[in-house]
Amino acid sequence: MPHIELEITPDTNIRELVAQLPVAAQVMEAFGLGCSGCGVSRSETVAQGALAHGLRVEPILAALTQARLSGFVPLISNEDRRPLRRAPGEFRGRAKIAHVVAIMSGKGGVGKSLVTALIALGLRRQHLRVGILDADITGPSIPKLFGLRTPLTIEADPNAKTPQGHPQPLMLPAVTRSAIEVVSSNLLTDKEDTAMIWRGPILTGVIRQFYEQVLWSDLDFLLIDLPPGTSDAPLTVLQSMSLDGVVLVTMPQALATMIVRKAANLVHQLKKPVLGVVENMSYFVAPDTGTTYEIFGPSYANRVAELAQAPLLARIPIDPAKALFADEGRVEEIDDPVCDELATQLLAAIAAHPKPKETISII
Repeated sequence: MPHIELEITPDTNIRELVAQLPVAAQVMEAFGLGCSGCGVSRSETVAQGALAHGLRVEPILAALTQARLSGFVPLISNEDRRPLRRAPGEFRGRAKIAHVVAIMSGKGGVGKSLVTALIALGLRRQHLRVGILDADITGPSIPKLFGLRTPLTIEADPNAKTPQGHPQPLMLPAVTRSAIEVVSSNLLTDKEDTAMIWRGPILTGVIRQFYEQVLWSDLDFLLIDLPPGTSDAPLTVLQSMSLDGVVLVTMPQALATMIVRKAANLVHQLKKPVLGVVENMSYFVAPDTGTTYEIFGPSYANRVAELAQAPLLARIPIDPAKALFADEGRVEEIDDPVCDELATQLLAAIAAHPKPKETISII
């Protein structure tokens, strides 16, 4: 079989590589790099993809070169496909998280989890390390959006002890195709429809465990997907974690707007900044005519942003394609400029609300 003349370097763009050499997608999958088929790949190089997944780039380049010459995926050792993660014994005080942002609505059904996922994708497109803490314990959606089903792995930290004197158990976060780390109550069991019948004190304890007892990598951003309302779980996050601020998600409905304003008032009372407002399901553009329809009524986005004393980050239209990707666990395949818009606006908002120069250390 004649081989394709193509130079493959660490700076080769993943999407362009796969377009010219389709077998490259299979090579990437063999290393656990599912990002070749996701929206992040359009701006990510082979070296950046390897770094995001904690892999060495040299074996990946060697395998891609062999595949280019032979047309087949070569044998890849387990050592080369194993991510370089911290060992549990190295955990204490080592995980650094630069920014923590909570995504909040106050009301259910506004698409807060989808907005969280879109922000995460936008940040990954800017080559930032991202994690998602799914704090909606009784109604977790994040694993479904990303197609995650395998329960979290538990490892013992030999350097930390429980009150009973046993090694402290630590959770390994799940990792999505585009290297977003995820922790969620739906990943504590192998059945995604298992109901978590827990009262408030247990819920708040689990959220703290997801923050403190997880082997997070060193992250640029940890996004916290909060449950609806202004009770125990949101209060735990707002009061006990060093947040950069909160993103409020609303929709063009008077009732939703009123409840989101309540959430904004809570955030302000707790002396946390509102980094921005996102209006989801804002309008619908007919694909055949291009006509815009306000399905849920006129937009309240600017009014909510004004009352929240925060910028409007984006108005996201109703899009059946996004809903389909979300339902099928393929949210990372969404390739929409709104992801970049959300990330860019969020970064600007954080720059406008600087915290004291300290890095959060998970201990």
